[in-house]
Amino acid sequence: MSDKTATKPQVDPRGLRFAAALTTVVLALTLVLNNPWPLAVQALVFAISVAFGVSASPYGQIFKRLIRPRLGPPKELEDATPPRFAQLVGLVFAVLGLIGYLTGAEVLGVVATGFALVAAFVNAAVGLCLGCEAYLLIQRIRTPSTATTT
Repeated sequence: MSDKTATKPQVDPRGLRFAAALTTVVLALTLVLNNPWPLAVQALVFAISVAFGVSASPYGQIFKRLIRPRLGPPKELEDATPPRFAQLVGLVFAVLGLIGYLTGAEVLGVVATGFALVAAFVNAAVGLCLGCEAYLLIQRIRTPSTATTT
């Protein structure tokens, strides 16, 4: 393992899925109740994750203190950078949703919240983090390949 890899923060992927499940519930409540306040709470959770890391978020702390001690150790840990980027994407959608709800542009609120809900649900249900995949795609685009074609 290189020094660069060893210093990167790592996260338990089960915690990420747990957080995605809670996010799914909160975003679904927003849509079902047609109420922006659960979305505001979720935006705050996203902001904490972006600012301090996914493990420091309220959902990460619940997982760390209440769920993980009841589970065995994870089979592997994951780089925390892609999930943190995914939280930034979630924050953008949550803020757009709040702008929509609070300015009367309800369609914007519903659509932005719906996009975030779909991403959270996919992560919770099958472990596919769409924001993480976007991060990796951006990294591939930004870092030109050193392979040459013949």
